[in-house]
Amino acid sequence: MPINVLGMIGVTPPASTSTVHIIGGGVDPDYIARFTQAHEAAGFDAVLIGHRSTSADGFLIAQHAAYNSERIKFLLAHRAGFTAPTQAARRVATLDNLIGGRLWLHIITGGSDSDQQRDGDFMAHDERYRRTDEYLEVMRRVWNAEGPVDFEGEFYHVRGASSDVKAAQEPHVPLWFGGVSDAAIPVGAKHCDTYALFGEPLGEVQGLMRRIDAEAAVHNRTLRYNVSFRPIIASTEEAAWQKARAILEGVQAAATGSLIDRRNAESARRLTRLIEEGEVHDERLWVSLAAATGGEGNTTALVGTPEQVAEAIARYYDLGVSGVLIRGFDPFEDTIEFGRELIPAIREKVAGRDAARLATA
Repeated sequence: MPINVLGMIGVTPPASTSTVHIIGGGVDPDYIARFTQAHEAAGFDAVLIGHRSTSADGFLIAQHAAYNSERIKFLLAHRAGFTAPTQAARRVATLDNLIGGRLWLHIITGGSDSDQQRDGDFMAHDERYRRTDEYLEVMRRVWNAEGPVDFEGEFYHVRGASSDVKAAQEPHVPLWFGGVSDAAIPVGAKHCDTYALFGEPLGEVQGLMRRIDAEAAVHNRTLRYNVSFRPIIASTEEAAWQKARAILEGVQAAATGSLIDRRNAESARRLTRLIEEGEVHDERLWVSLAAATGGEGNTTALVGTPEQVAEAIARYYDLGVSGVLIRGFDPFEDTIEFGRELIPAIREKVAGRDAARLATA
């Protein structure tokens, strides 16, 4: 089946061509529109709208971006626990109608205590995931119920909840989920449609998928998977590695005080541990940037020519991964560059594999 290719849009132009984060800053409406249109023109299926405690409101960014585009979908990061799940259910369904059924919802629970505390949330890590479990339970019941919903839990108490608005998509907006800690996996496997993973070596990703699948089987559910990378491409492999080293120097030179403290995030720990086994895994997966940033900002890179990087991504498809999120360190220009050769090469390799499997069957 075709692979989903996602990008990520920011709200203001970045200050550097070695950009780790692209969701900070104020709001530049024209830039948001042009950045979304660049992804659409490059052949992306969807774009992620990220979330931090200091970032612009993602619901409004998604609405503005959708009104300035035609077909691209929006994966909206939504931090559970800061609004009532009944209210969030109506808000999500309303937005999905307003933008023509182009909304996907990415549930994030929060791996950084300091980022949570900026919004007044002082719950411990595992407690936050228990809250997210209840949050999604209530939200899904409101979306799916024929009548009023009652719920009594540790964090939420609801009586007679209902919604006059249903999502444009059926049965509801697709749910994505991130988090690979022991507290996170059972929650994501229970509720989500697509599980989002950071770019790790093939064996590590396969192990995570098996573990998550086992949890999903408890609830008679089958999940899809998405993996995120930062491709660094050039016309030759040597030039790609030169480009990668220059990006690393730029990231190291940047002020590290802006990075979020993610020391209690299992995903960040996993990414930084990869450097212990060497800079490069599976031929193309370069982990030096992840080590330099403490696993922050989805910083495992695939380095090589467009053909080489596309083949590396296709190997994750061979494992059963159905989507890939790719974004560069010079976000706007890299979006355009990915559309020239990398995305067509990814789709060609996936189509070739599908054809070969069909012929074998």
